Amino acid sequence: MTAFAPSLQDFADLSTGEFPSQRLIEPGKLRLSELISALSVALDLTEGQPAGHAARSCIIGMKIAEQLQLPQDQLVHLYYALLLKDLGCSSNAAKMCYLFGADERQIKHDLKSIDWTRMQASVSFSWAHVAPEASPLQKILKVAALFATGPEGARRLVETRCERGATIARDLGFSEQTALAIRSLDEHWNGKGQPDGLKGEEIPLLARILGISQTVEVFFQLGGAAKVSEIVRERRGTWFDPQLVDIVLKLSNNAAFWESVATRNALELAVQWEVPDEIQYVDDDFMDRVCFAFASVVDAKSPWTFNHSNVVAHLSRDLAKILGFDEEMQRDMYRAGLLHDLGKLGVSNAILDKPGKPTDEEFAAIRKHPDFSEKILLNVPRFQQLADVAAAHHERMDGKGYHRRLVTEELPLHYRILAVADVYDALTAKRPYRDAMPLEKVMAIMDKDSGTSFAPEVVQALHEWIERNNPQTRVPQQLEAVDRLVDNI
Repeated sequence: MTAFAPSLQDFADLSTGEFPSQRLIEPGKLRLSELISALSVALDLTEGQPAGHAARSCIIGMKIAEQLQLPQDQLVHLYYALLLKDLGCSSNAAKMCYLFGADERQIKHDLKSIDWTRMQASVSFSWAHVAPEASPLQKILKVAALFATGPEGARRLVETRCERGATIARDLGFSEQTALAIRSLDEHWNGKGQPDGLKGEEIPLLARILGISQTVEVFFQLGGAAKVSEIVRERRGTWFDPQLVDIVLKLSNNAAFWESVATRNALELAVQWEVPDEIQYVDDDFMDRVCFAFASVVDAKSPWTFNHSNVVAHLSRDLAKILGFDEEMQRDMYRAGLLHDLGKLGVSNAILDKPGKPTDEEFAAIRKHPDFSEKILLNVPRFQQLADVAAAHHERMDGKGYHRRLVTEELPLHYRILAVADVYDALTAKRPYRDAMPLEKVMAIMDKDSGTSFAPEVVQALHEWIERNNPQTRVPQQLEAVDRLVDNI
């Protein structure tokens, strides 16, 4: 089994390459479909899928719904469920990594290509993927521990993911039909799916469409329309609603449709499938909610980064205020803070949760995450400047940061704010390989590096913020998140 890692080439054909105005978010209208489809690429990373997986699943699902002649109101619910089907994907990442002792993104990627309801396939998969670098004896013990969790353990793993995704969809204000479709994504027609074992028409129709659409997309990537036909025939009446299988089989002869799925920009094509009479635009409040939702997806990936993006966002906004930025820029800095670590969804929990110093290879993987964040955010039409700022949160004034090794003259003041906020929260938080640092030590480090790594004016603003707010440690909340993970395992 080869090690899984997302490639920067996955993102190359998705970004527009345009550069914007002075605000971090360019003024103007932004369609909700453009924002959600772009950010869905972050969910693809977490699932170990190529960039555009959710968007292509959306295209396939909406085509199936078209053939079903689904009513327009149901099309709206389905459209956003397809794009957001993996909203809960990060919530079981740490647990899956622990149980398998391997890169959970590789596990999730490969799991989508097998029939895990068959015992032989499940055992073979587990042996091939559990603790890949361990000795045979260690692998046997790890597999035994994995199977000791039994069917209930597998059910809870899926339930965590599906319920969390449905909850976020509800929090964003999407319909209950959209939320229930996300929750029942992994139910099977024969009742052997997860998490509730729903059978046949007990499964919401929209969820049935989600389930077959994502599988079709995965196998289309693996072997084209011919492979799709083979798989849906094989799973007709077991995994999938026979009526939906018959529609997919008819579609398999539609060469023009599959060519468009294979060759066109997935995000642009997904936006075109938005229901014409139901096009929605994003106002400032809803944009904040979407950014917060995706930040919560990032922070749920590891208990050690619990609430990190939210803290960085609020601190970035407050520092911008102290430094005299207007309210619009303060709000943009808040959003940049929420989204700065999107790329961490492409880093394995085997690295993020490692109780020791990363190896050179592991640190190289960590260093890619700002670039991934940038590539994702560049796909939002009005986010070009926001993407640049968010991706610079590990840059340093002396050019010793990453990923672009920018220097002082290439780092305007608002870029420097996010870097200070990120480091401050990281040092005051506990990590698996070290304790949280006391505030005095953190500020001694920030002062020492002021003028070399960090902008002096931003460090001074941080001092003012501390004096005004008397911040308390959030280590207890982190440890509660760790305890919840341990209890769940």
